[in-house]
Amino acid sequence: MNKILSLIFILTLFQNTMTLFNFNDQSDISNWNIVDDVVMGGRSNGTFGLSNSGKGLFKGKVSLENNGGFSMVQYRFNAKQVNNFTKVSIRLKGDGKSYQFRIKTNNSNDYSYVAPFQTSGEWETIEIPFNSMYPAFRGRKLNIGNYRGEQMELIAFLIGNKKAESFQLEIENIELK
Repeated sequence: MNKILSLIFILTLFQNTMTLFNFNDQSDISNWNIVDDVVMGGRSNGTFGLSNSGKGLFKGKVSLENNGGFSMVQYRFNAKQVNNFTKVSIRLKGDGKSYQFRIKTNNSNDYSYVAPFQTSGEWETIEIPFNSMYPAFRGRKLNIGNYRGEQMELIAFLIGNKKAESFQLEIENIELK
């Protein structure tokens, strides 16, 4: 029995993927929440739900009125130790616009680790190395190190391209590799 437990432990250490979220038509998306610029007086309006095909669907309109300019959907979860992984892999379909993927190591942190990405309008898999994600707070880069990939408690997608625009981002799954 001890040999079996040791083997399971070793295999867990060398597990090559961790699924953070895999969307389907039965997905519980209650921990996915919208944060728009209305928290600062803006008028952007994002929504998050499931598409007809069971994918996560983040869509809406970004407004620049009242110093607005962003919409974000975030997913909070219990702290995950991610030392065995080096990147995020996301299967998605965008609208040809630029977005940001964000990670928080602790929900109480004001800052996030950020990685901008461009969508093609087609289904694609984007991969973001942890060490390329820079720390930022309210759009300003911070003078601390990039994400080391030790712990995470929140992931998010944000659109804020400094222009008024409609947007739509479908998400199939989010994994760590």
